[in-house]
Amino acid sequence: MTQTAAALSTDAQTQIVEALNQSVAETAVTTMLAQNFHWNVTGMAFGPLHDLFQKIYEDHFIAQDDLAERIKALQGHAEGTLAGMIARSKVSEHDGHAKDQEMIKAMMVAQETLAATLAGAGEIAAVHGDTLTEDLCIARGQEHEKFAWFLRSHLA
Repeated sequence: MTQTAAALSTDAQTQIVEALNQSVAETAVTTMLAQNFHWNVTGMAFGPLHDLFQKIYEDHFIAQDDLAERIKALQGHAEGTLAGMIARSKVSEHDGHAKDQEMIKAMMVAQETLAATLAGAGEIAAVHGDTLTEDLCIARGQEHEKFAWFLRSHLA
């Protein structure tokens, strides 16, 4: 049975908010990772990678807000500290000292991690009948899989 945020049980809201906060954390860390690589990429593929990393961090910046606003609609608290996000994230920071191929691979892994986290969050939402959160997670997961594909294509 489909439910709105207000109709969900407190337990359902808590589970969904936890999954969304995980998604926000990983999105935030990946946003900074993309910006770091955007600033520091060098080599023959500088132009296209500089542009791709910018496209990624601009997309992710908006996504963070969409996910956090859904948390608030579910009456939850959106994690808003960098330290909290870094501690929670399965995506790791990078110092940006890397060859372009290493940057591509790290960003691809981050995108795949995000897609999996969002798929899991969507499943939790689906179990509780929260189709609006499920839809958001599906849409975001598709974006991350698309970015992973773009990045994987650079490694072929």
